[in-house]
Amino acid sequence: MSDGSCASLRTPPTRDAGAPAPRIGLVAGWGRYPLVVAQSLKERGYEVHCVGLKGHVDRAVGDVCDSFVLRGVARLGQQIAYFRRQGITQATLAGKVFKHKILFGRLGWLGLIPDLQTIRAFFPMFVLGKKNRNDDSLLSVVVDEYARSGITMAPATDFAPQLLAAAGQLTRRAPTASEQKDIDFGWHLAKEMGRLDIGQSVAVKGRAVVAVEAVEGTDACIRRAGELCPQGGFTVVKVAKPQQDMRFDVPTIGVGTIQSLIAAGGKCLAIEAGKTIVVDRREVIALADQHRIAVVALDLGAR
Repeated sequence: MSDGSCASLRTPPTRDAGAPAPRIGLVAGWGRYPLVVAQSLKERGYEVHCVGLKGHVDRAVGDVCDSFVLRGVARLGQQIAYFRRQGITQATLAGKVFKHKILFGRLGWLGLIPDLQTIRAFFPMFVLGKKNRNDDSLLSVVVDEYARSGITMAPATDFAPQLLAAAGQLTRRAPTASEQKDIDFGWHLAKEMGRLDIGQSVAVKGRAVVAVEAVEGTDACIRRAGELCPQGGFTVVKVAKPQQDMRFDVPTIGVGTIQSLIAAGGKCLAIEAGKTIVVDRREVIALADQHRIAVVALDLGAR
């Protein structure tokens, strides 16, 4: 997406006095991020219509939106039909979808009871095996299916750009010299893991890999690092993929990330500036400062 198109999305279209507010759809997954996006959209003058994903969404999101319905993750037809009834032609995705629940439940994806539109959309992937099932492939199918139905997906960060971390030291404590070496070492590895669409995070100590994120997510990766490194003091590096599509699966941290580091004994967190969402920034920094955890946002490129 060009810079010009992003800028046009961040401010709602100018309208005459008394004219209706511009409408936008929000597909809300797990976490506080969808709530923050909904609040930002309302502050910017949008009329927000939300599809909350069952088993994921916090229903408090519905209190902020102009309308709210719950729909299954595998009910694309129902999701799209709802948005079309609301006159939605532009929407955004926010929040985590638990991939392991979709792919690896007892009955696999069929256990989600997909509707006909979902079956048609994912038939080449799940039945014919023409595509792999990594995050980009799965979410691209969703975005493309919405587009075929006349609904364009835009990056949620276009509407809440203040959530993206700016480069710099976020906490009072800076990384030590050894932690900085671990950041430099882990950055290249995390970028390569992202290029392969495996995960976004890697835990490192003494320039040795302790744990790598895959389908389990960052918090579980941090907890596993704590189990494997009981002496603590490890560093976590979390970055965007080199090919990052900002419409989905954007790296995100929040209070829960810091809580996981505290519980596991991690002492340093490095994130990618300009491409990582920080939810509840003040609370994140305050908690990290309280426990002497260094948090930095860096722009080191692909390295």
